[in-house]
Amino acid sequence: MNKRTLSAVATALGATLALGAAGCSGGSDAEGSARDGGSSAKNPVTANNGAVVGGAPEKGGTLTVLSNTDFTHLDPARNWVMGDMDFGTRLLYRTLVTYKAAPGAEGGELVPDLAEDLGASSNGAKTWTFRLKKGLKYEDGTPITAQDIKYNVERSFSPDLPGGPDYAARYLAGAEGYQGPAHGKHLDSVKTPDDRTIVFELRKPFAEFAYATVLPTFAPVPKAQDKGPQYDNRPFSSGPYKIESYARDKRLVLVRNTHWDPATDQVRKAYPDRIVVTMGLKGNQIDDRLIASSGADASAVSWGKMRPESTPKVLTKADVRARLLAESSNCTEMVQMHTGRAPFDDVRVRRAVQYALDREAIVTASGGPALNDAATALMPGSLFDGKQPDTLKIPLTGDAAKAKELLKQAGKPDGFATSITVSNGDKGVGEAIQQALGRAGIKVTIETVDPSAFYDTIGDTENRTDLVYTGWCPDYPSGSTFLPFVFDGRYIKEKGNSGNHSLFRDKPTMQRMDEIAAMTDAQQANQAWQQLDGEILAKAPTAPAVIERMPLLLGANIAGAYGHTSFGGQIDYATVGLKDPAKSAG
Repeated sequence: MNKRTLSAVATALGATLALGAAGCSGGSDAEGSARDGGSSAKNPVTANNGAVVGGAPEKGGTLTVLSNTDFTHLDPARNWVMGDMDFGTRLLYRTLVTYKAAPGAEGGELVPDLAEDLGASSNGAKTWTFRLKKGLKYEDGTPITAQDIKYNVERSFSPDLPGGPDYAARYLAGAEGYQGPAHGKHLDSVKTPDDRTIVFELRKPFAEFAYATVLPTFAPVPKAQDKGPQYDNRPFSSGPYKIESYARDKRLVLVRNTHWDPATDQVRKAYPDRIVVTMGLKGNQIDDRLIASSGADASAVSWGKMRPESTPKVLTKADVRARLLAESSNCTEMVQMHTGRAPFDDVRVRRAVQYALDREAIVTASGGPALNDAATALMPGSLFDGKQPDTLKIPLTGDAAKAKELLKQAGKPDGFATSITVSNGDKGVGEAIQQALGRAGIKVTIETVDPSAFYDTIGDTENRTDLVYTGWCPDYPSGSTFLPFVFDGRYIKEKGNSGNHSLFRDKPTMQRMDEIAAMTDAQQANQAWQQLDGEILAKAPTAPAVIERMPLLLGANIAGAYGHTSFGGQIDYATVGLKDPAKSAG
């Protein structure tokens, strides 16, 4: 899925900080090792990775979320950005299946949500049937029905609701050309024989379909509440909270949904009485407030990543360091090139960008080697049995001479001018890319966009810049959720294009994707995806840059917090709460 990048303008941190794994108060030992940021540290410091911070929460109080931006989308038909999906599916609406609420690898396990189980497949994994639990209700007390899930699946096809997950479009039988439920048109491949049963007929076998039903596409939306694009401002709750007020770019307030029945929900704990998201803050303002952790800020968490320049202030203070989460984002960030537009329609130009890129500088701009790894492949290490291969063997600092040679071969001996779009929080990364490509003769102009509008901007294929800096995260542990979504040219949209930002249309690649998708041996398919990763990288539609962690600061009164790997290292909002609710703001 899309990964929103919220890192800010960077300052050089050097390689004197090391980040290890450690247990903490109320938590278990970390699972797995954290990356080492450099061996020169005299006193290596640690952050919480794979552990729960603050012990068990108490019920009540107000949890505050400090953010520099609004959400991209909260409409479940459009929500496909990592943090937004975590927030929406854990607090506002439920899906057929979801991820277990647990840190580390355990958080990648599927558990039933609205459904009684993980679904039953038949017809060679081309038919999937789910039965809803009893007693499921919306915020007004009306029952949640299978027809409501069908309706949201159908509305996800609507042209005026772009940007959401497109698994339904890729796999449902008879979905070609479907434009949503307007004018009474429905998908025959989604059947609801009764109010508690929903059946999906797929056009090809999909053994991993249960994983797809974690996505917000498979949340219920009652037709009577649908307001088209305006539904983004007020999703109707099937989760433990409902929206009390929402002022775009300013403030979102959630209060309890009294009709949510915890007996039907094994995942969400709903500890706080209220959740208030304060938007429009500056990144350094958020970090400084959480470092101080005074008053209401002690009961606050950060929405976006800690600013790179805040790292020394956090990692050198034991009490603050104990309140830092730094789970892997499991996402690859990359420079994607418009392969359908000159000069990037020439593979030699695209390879020149790969060689020119200084990944060490981007690592520093993203927070330093304490919190990042340079990317050497497309898919994250989790899809390569733990570690990315170094397929291209390009020095991490780049090779400007080789880049110039490739440009000369492409008829661009004097270089050329181009533009890149980055999130305004990634301006420092943009500058690192600008400087690196400049050494090879590629003059880059940086265009910054607010994170809440970033994917809508770069998803406009006609009007976007030649280069974009973005990332992709697997929706679950399979190459099928990464390479096809980023490089299958058959699903490029003119507006709301959500994955293939290189606009890569390569027939041999697409043919191989279909062949791998048809494999019934999971191990064989995994090896084939790994091989295809290198083959695509050689065709250079993108230049991989970094694999980041998600450094998030917590207030001193926060409990039950951990970074959830399946949500890009974001805090799992299903279980976070307060140590002492009485100390929070009202």
